Amino acid sequence: MDNFDSEFWNALDCLVETSEIVIDRPKGSAHPNYPSLVYPADYGYLKNTASMDGEGIDLWRGEGEPAVTAVLCTVDLLKRDCEIKILLGCTEKEREAILKTQSRTPYMKAILIRR
Repeated sequence: MDNFDSEFWNALDCLVETSEIVIDRPKGSAHPNYPSLVYPADYGYLKNTASMDGEGIDLWRGEGEPAVTAVLCTVDLLKRDCEIKILLGCTEKEREAILKTQSRTPYMKAILIRR
């Protein structure tokens, strides 16, 4: 890992540490528009931040220690956008389940970047 990598992860740590986490879709709940999509971990956003969709930066919260463990980069062909999603405290099993969830249709694909 070079210095730029550590600065990126440190900046994400700072963003998470200085933001309120809002969980609006708890683990096990269904997506409001796509009921067959069940969230494998808590899903929400960082309050008072901004993402491509004009809302807060998306966040998946796992059951591990509250540290940034990875990010997802997503491409949504229906909305025609790309976003980053922070994975906080996610175990490897949770990261794999989240990646599978975010890539489950032909219209939404994601890559996982582990810390």
